[in-house]
Amino acid sequence: MTYTENLWLFFTLLFGIIVVPGMDMIFVLANSLTRGRTAGLAATAGIIAGGLVHSLYGAVGVGLLASLMPVLFRPLLIAGALYMAWIGVSLIRSSITVDHVGPADTRSNWEAFRRGAVTCLINPKAYLFMLAVYPQFLRPDFGPLPPQAAIMAIMTAATQLAIYGGLAVAAGRARQFLVGNGRATIWVGRIAGLLLLGVSMLTLWEGLMA
Repeated sequence: MTYTENLWLFFTLLFGIIVVPGMDMIFVLANSLTRGRTAGLAATAGIIAGGLVHSLYGAVGVGLLASLMPVLFRPLLIAGALYMAWIGVSLIRSSITVDHVGPADTRSNWEAFRRGAVTCLINPKAYLFMLAVYPQFLRPDFGPLPPQAAIMAIMTAATQLAIYGGLAVAAGRARQFLVGNGRATIWVGRIAGLLLLGVSMLTLWEGLMA
């Protein structure tokens, strides 16, 4: 696998995760509907800030593992691929719906930013996810790890900005799509699950064949 192919797989995985309706998406939409686009974009910026911390955590963890315990790198790669496959299967089998989007209780754009960042940072599943994902795509055989980690962090932030920022700008139409449109959100989750399952199988195969 080339480095470009590796980045495309990472983007596919990333897009599939972010596009699934969840708490981050609802938080952005609630702020946009309650206090306008600027508040929604502030909430988006907070989530992006939290995501950058997660990216740093994943990069540092992989870097330490690659330098101090390289013998564990391949087992972690395989375990991470299996974990991602489990998430993919769970999404395929689940029925994701959004019943309503309530009003946001933030009183300023700064509070929307801060709560977006804090909500992202205190999610323990996000740390586990980053530890499982980064070994699959942050590889010593592609060169120095810091530039790779920086590119992946930028890709993560840009994808969050495109999806959540787009929701903030088109809040009314986004609510019409998400609320009461169960069939659409269910299929979004299932398609994302298929994407995650496909990427995990590719990385698992590569890990076993390495």
